[in-house]
Amino acid sequence: MTFRGPDDFARPCVSSITSSGHRIALLTADGVRVEAAYEPCAESRLPPPDTPAVVLAHGFTGALDRPGLRRAARVFAQRAAVITFSFRGHGDSGGHSSVGDREVLDLAAAVRWARSLGHERVATVGFSMGGSVVLRHAALYGPQARAEYGEHAGRTDAHADTVVAVSAPSRWYYRGTAPMRRLHWAISRPAGRLIARYGLGTRVQAEDWDPVPLSPVEAVPLIAPRPLLIVHGDRDAYFPLDHPYALAGAGDPQSTELWIERGFGHAESAANAALLARIADWATAGHRRSPA
Repeated sequence: MTFRGPDDFARPCVSSITSSGHRIALLTADGVRVEAAYEPCAESRLPPPDTPAVVLAHGFTGALDRPGLRRAARVFAQRAAVITFSFRGHGDSGGHSSVGDREVLDLAAAVRWARSLGHERVATVGFSMGGSVVLRHAALYGPQARAEYGEHAGRTDAHADTVVAVSAPSRWYYRGTAPMRRLHWAISRPAGRLIARYGLGTRVQAEDWDPVPLSPVEAVPLIAPRPLLIVHGDRDAYFPLDHPYALAGAGDPQSTELWIERGFGHAESAANAALLARIADWATAGHRRSPA
């Protein structure tokens, strides 16, 4: 481990083509409609098999068209084809957010779409809740797949080759910071879910998890030998540094890398272009980088 500091996919049910690529709706393995967009690599004229694809997974209350995700997509599109999407319960996607549980099915549909377009190498990059999702997705769809969603787990056409988790929690039910206490109120109380729906544009399911899904730190050991990068800021107001250290410590030392970024806050909204560019370079290189 290197430490560094400073489903089934279903065919599209809606499809359109714009100057920047495709915008469609995917159907997840459990029947949820998820809006997604594809942007070809701006700097490559190579066919998809020779161009990596990156699937970006936003944080809780984010969406495909939110400024933070769009800024990240523009940076990544200089180096790879990019797929963005809105998790269930967010944006124009259907269903209700399960706050990191069944969202792995949304990500699996997006990854399989990337492969159906011809991309042989696919990286997943997730922020905050999306960071927990890319970790669990990699554990459930890969060489050491753990069966959590029955026949859909382990689908090789929905696996990621490289995984990056930014500002991700290591464990569930964390309430150690004021922002996380507010978030738990918003998802666990009827009044909070009402505010989340009409104030933040996020529909949250009322039901508790049953069973409790595999946690991010439990998922990490199942990702190897695929390269894994954990990125976290020393000014993250949601999850303190014990979270990234726990995640990195659970990973295979030969394939896991940790960056603790000075001055970085939380998730895609706080990530500047320079940090996004370094993450994009790492994700598209296809191998671990040595520390600076």
